[in-house]
Amino acid sequence: MIDFPVVDAHHHFWDPVANPIPWLREEPMIAFRYGDYSAIRRPYLPDDYLRDSAGIAIAKSVYVETEWDPTDPLGETRWVTSVAETSGYPHAVVAQAWLDRADVEEVLAGQAAFPLVRSIRHKPRAAPRPDGVREGTPGSMSDPAWRRGFAHLATNGLSFDLQVVWWHLEEAARLAADFPDTTIILNHTGLPSDRTEAGLRGWHQAMARLAREPNVAVKISGIGQPGVPWTADGNRRVVLETIELFGIERCMLASNFPVDSLCADFRTIYDGFDRITAELSRDERRRLFHDNAVAYYRL
Repeated sequence: MIDFPVVDAHHHFWDPVANPIPWLREEPMIAFRYGDYSAIRRPYLPDDYLRDSAGIAIAKSVYVETEWDPTDPLGETRWVTSVAETSGYPHAVVAQAWLDRADVEEVLAGQAAFPLVRSIRHKPRAAPRPDGVREGTPGSMSDPAWRRGFAHLATNGLSFDLQVVWWHLEEAARLAADFPDTTIILNHTGLPSDRTEAGLRGWHQAMARLAREPNVAVKISGIGQPGVPWTADGNRRVVLETIELFGIERCMLASNFPVDSLCADFRTIYDGFDRITAELSRDERRRLFHDNAVAYYRL
């Protein structure tokens, strides 16, 4: 039983009716890792989130950018700031910026000026398969232009939320080593969607490499699978191996709602986290569910 306050370290709000969020508005729908996502192509606002999370003592939350119109990254931050002012949620923001664009310095300075912004997310270009990784691909973490933009995060007091599939984690480890003053927070546990033994072994090795870099933390979230019920037993190995590799002090738990509502309801996910971590001490569990997110997102 989770009998202490929880910080949800990764969730979204959106209103695709009123706001420019292409993947939630345009046709045809894009290919998506959870398959058909038509159920979430609707407004999702604090009242919806609080209804979904009822029964879990959500004390604070971290909003993560939603792939808003990339020509107006500050517009999303203005919008979610107004949401926070009227509803009390979220308490921190991971904002959008495109690191390989000419205006990156201006955009990062603009984002850093918002009181709730703590971090930036720009999903780097990724190969569709492990054998497709190519050094220096434009838009990737090894692209010189992308890295020049990344260099401006530290000067603006910003961390970086990294969402990339596990076969790019060697690249991520080199990025972390080259920029030791920038905290990198890996989103969604390195996306271990292939749960075959070979797939999990590759994921584990890649996560182990990244875990050697001390300026990297990880959010255990987004670990659903299309067409497969979200269960504690089905996700136990991924959760516990991540904690073993990174240590209690560098892991956070998160809902990824409403995206992960495609896999399970909110209570199922948090009850699953509860069951999986039941043998840890109360202090360790509190770190995973609350304290580490407070520290990393300066709540």
